[in-house]
Amino acid sequence: MPSPDWSAPTAEGPVRARVVLPGSKSLTNRYLVLAAVAADVSRLRAPLRSRDTLLMAGALRSLGVVVEDVDDGDWLVTPAALTGGGAVDCGLAGNVMRFVPPLAGLADGPVRFDGDEGARRRPMAPVLEALRTLGVRVEDEGRGGLPFTVHGRGAVRGGTVTIDASASSQFVSGLLLSAARFDEGVTVRHDGKALPSLPHIEMTVETLRDAGVVVDDGDAHTWRVEPSEVNALDVQVEPDLSNAAQFLAAALVTGGSVHVPGWPQYTTQGGDFVRDVLDMMGAEVVLDRSGLTVTGGDGIGGVDVDLHDSSELTPVVAALCALADSPSVIRGVAHIRGHETDRLAALRTELTGLGAEVDETDDGLRIVPKPLHGNQFRTYHDHRMVMAAAVLGLAVPGVLVEDVGTVAKTMPDFTGLWDRMLHERVTADA
Repeated sequence: MPSPDWSAPTAEGPVRARVVLPGSKSLTNRYLVLAAVAADVSRLRAPLRSRDTLLMAGALRSLGVVVEDVDDGDWLVTPAALTGGGAVDCGLAGNVMRFVPPLAGLADGPVRFDGDEGARRRPMAPVLEALRTLGVRVEDEGRGGLPFTVHGRGAVRGGTVTIDASASSQFVSGLLLSAARFDEGVTVRHDGKALPSLPHIEMTVETLRDAGVVVDDGDAHTWRVEPSEVNALDVQVEPDLSNAAQFLAAALVTGGSVHVPGWPQYTTQGGDFVRDVLDMMGAEVVLDRSGLTVTGGDGIGGVDVDLHDSSELTPVVAALCALADSPSVIRGVAHIRGHETDRLAALRTELTGLGAEVDETDDGLRIVPKPLHGNQFRTYHDHRMVMAAAVLGLAVPGVLVEDVGTVAKTMPDFTGLWDRMLHERVTADA
């Protein structure tokens, strides 16, 4: 059932806050998959616990892997011989529907995959066809997506596969994460339009190497994983930098300052690009040993920006563009039409509903700021739409966010964190 609507709070003055972020969804889910095929027990420290990561943990449990909650919030993952006969609920999680099927090929029986209604519209065919090429039997009744059944036989031959991953970098990552356990490993070649979100593939390669897996990514658009044992992990999960965007944006919107402790000096997270975007839009951005601090100035400048490698930032950046003092263009994000919803259409519709002038382009949005007014802001079961609405609400009274609970996909306590950020400002000003 949809959750109640939420009145996005309007800032009464400059925000001055310290925001501690939960762990990265992308890293948490990659570590979970690797831990499932590791040689011994792994420990994930400070993992994200959200709908997407809980669905991933549930998927692994359905295959016989033990994912144990420990008192300090960590996860202990004990690998086991993978079992079939169960079902995987993908929800609306692209990580689950694309990372787990190759793993299910290593199980000893059939594993059925399904998810939310919206998940059935998300692209999956390249992964399913790749698995067939690598020797895995998959039944999808010609749909090329959910629901489908992977018929595991306890082993996967592996080999070389060529796919078009232009719709999602997750197609590549999903094949690489389990490949060390394939008899021949795997070589994945991308053949198609430009790869989106390339940092996410770099993240996958780095996590594999952290687990002792040999990966050759020396040739453009080609990745080779050698068959090998996977070492157990003991890892601290980085903060989710994509989920920082809306909090940092609050500094720019209100002319305040937001500090995020623990921001990594080096990371493969695409969300790190938010530093550059905010700088281009007029913020002062400082990264030091204590973390990242963003301070707003005298308004928000329009921007012409390519978010191809960091497309998850698009909704929040679009919200900032609607509040800017000049027109903006967001480029390189045609592929987000296939995310939780058609994000380009959703942003055009909802920003227009608040009074902005927004046009879709072939690969993004053109946004001309206009005086904005309150209205209902629909979220389309998309967590990033909630975050965009919250940013708009800081400056526009009367933004009523539909189904705010959908943000639990990656940040269950989002509204609590948002309110504490605003309250901290009041405390600091008092």
